[in-house]
Amino acid sequence: MNPGAEIEDGELIRLCIERNRNAQRTLYEKYKRALYTRALRMVNNSDHAHDVLQESFIEIFNDLKNFRGESGLFSWMKTIVYRKSLLHIKIETRFTDFDPDKHDVEIDWQDNLTAEYLDKAIKSLPDGYRAVFLLAEVDGYKHKEIAEMMGIAEGTSKSQLYQAKKLLQQKLKELKP
Repeated sequence: MNPGAEIEDGELIRLCIERNRNAQRTLYEKYKRALYTRALRMVNNSDHAHDVLQESFIEIFNDLKNFRGESGLFSWMKTIVYRKSLLHIKIETRFTDFDPDKHDVEIDWQDNLTAEYLDKAIKSLPDGYRAVFLLAEVDGYKHKEIAEMMGIAEGTSKSQLYQAKKLLQQKLKELKP
C-alpha cells in the first residue's frame, strides 16, 4: 500500500480480511473520527467513547469477512458502534412504559434554536432518552429498529423519544440566555 494514497473501501476490506496491518490502520484512520463522535454522543463520556471505539474496531476487524455489502461500509460500522455504545449505557438506563394517550401531544420547539444549545441539552439527557433521541432523530432509525438494537419494546422507544423531546424543550429554555 502506498502511504497517503486513497484506497477504495472494497480493496481496503479485502486487505483487512488478510490481516494487512497497513490496511487496518488506514481503515481506522479513515473512520475513527466519525465513529468516535457517534460513540461520544451516545455514551456522553470521552473515556467510555474511546473504549467503545476500541471495542468496535476489534469487532469490525474480526467480522469484516462477514460484511455482505448490503449497506455501505460506514453504515455497517456505525451500527456496530451504536450496539457497543448501547451495551455501555444499558446497565444504567431506565425506561418508562409507553402510554399512547399521554404521548399524543405536539412538542413546541423554539424557533431560534442553535446547535450549541441543542448539543448541551442533548448531552444533559439521561442515557436512555439520549440514545433513543440520537438514533431516531439524528440517524433516522425507525422505532422498530431502535427497539431491536436496545432490547426494548417499540412502544418504549416511542415513549423515550417523546420524553426526550419534552425534556429537551425544557432544558433548552433553561440554557437560553
